[in-house]
Amino acid sequence: MAFPIQRLRRLRQHETFRRMVRETRLSASDLIYPMFVMEGKDQRREIASMPGQFRLSTDLLVKEAGEVAGLGIPAVMLFGIPDRKDDRGTSAVDPNGIVQRAIKAVKDHVPGLIVVTDVCIDEYTSHGHCGIVKDGRILNDETLECLRAMARTHAQAGADMVAPSDMMDGRVAAIRSELDHAGYPELPIMAYAAKFASCFYAPFRDAAGSAPQFGDRQSYQMDPANRREALREIALDVEEGADIVMVKPALPYLDVIAAARAHTALPVAAYQVSGEYSMIKAAGKAGWLDESRAMLESLLAIKRAGADLILTYFAKDAAPFLR
Repeated sequence: MAFPIQRLRRLRQHETFRRMVRETRLSASDLIYPMFVMEGKDQRREIASMPGQFRLSTDLLVKEAGEVAGLGIPAVMLFGIPDRKDDRGTSAVDPNGIVQRAIKAVKDHVPGLIVVTDVCIDEYTSHGHCGIVKDGRILNDETLECLRAMARTHAQAGADMVAPSDMMDGRVAAIRSELDHAGYPELPIMAYAAKFASCFYAPFRDAAGSAPQFGDRQSYQMDPANRREALREIALDVEEGADIVMVKPALPYLDVIAAARAHTALPVAAYQVSGEYSMIKAAGKAGWLDESRAMLESLLAIKRAGADLILTYFAKDAAPFLR
C-alpha cells in the first residue's frame, strides 16, 4: 500500500527541505524589464492603466536603467513614443529617432545592461496598425521593408538584440538578411513567434498610444483558439533564423509555452503583458489578494511552464525577492 509508506508531506515540513527539493527556480536573471521612452527632458508620466509604470524621457530612462541593472535584472526592452506619427510610421526608421537615441544613451551610461528593442511600427503609425495599410488591408511584404530598416537603425545605434513583434509573415528572415548584410551577423533576434490577438494588451496600447484607429489585428495576430498553429509559427521563425522564440501573452497561454518548450531547443521567452500586470495590481490595491505573492506565483507559473526568459513589468518589484 502506498500509504503510510509514502507521505508526501514529509519534505514539506521545513523551509529548508522545501528549498532543497524545489523543482522550479525563479531568478532575477530570468527577467527582462519593458520600458517606455518619450521625447523631452525630465519627463515622467505615470500610465493610468498600469500603476507604477511610466513614460520616461531619455535622461530619466537612463537613470532607471541603472536601477534595473543594480537589481540584477540583465536586460530591458525599449518601446518608443514618438512626437510625430504618419501612415507609414516613418519616424520608426529615423536613425535619430526616439528609440535610437535611447539605445545610445543607455549603452553609454549602463554598458553592462542588455538593450532589446521592439521592432514594430504600430507605435509610430497614425492608424495604429503594425503594418502598411492600403484600402483597409494590412500589407505584408511592403511592411517587411520598414522592419528591415527599423532593425538596422537599432543595430547601428547599439542595440544588443532586436525583437520583431508585428506578426508579418517572413519578417524574421527579412530582418536576419538585413542585419547580416549590414554587418551585424552576431546580433540575435528574439521573435514574437506566437503572438495572439488578445484583449490583455489594452493597457499597453494606452501607454504607447497604439490602439488601432479602425478594425482590429486579427488578420495578423493569432487566433487565441489555435495551439497547433502556434507551433507552426514557432517552427517557421526558428527556420528563418530566430535565436529566441516568444509566446505572448503568458498566463492565458501557459499550454502554448509548455508546447513551445517541448518542440524547440531554442530559448523560450514569454511576455507577461500589461493586462496581466494591471489585473494583479488592481486586485492587490482592492485588498482582494496579496499583490507580492500573486506577482511571484504568476512569474513562477510562467517559468514552470517552460519559459527561460520572462518579460514583465513586475521585474523591478520581483527582483528583491529573488536574490
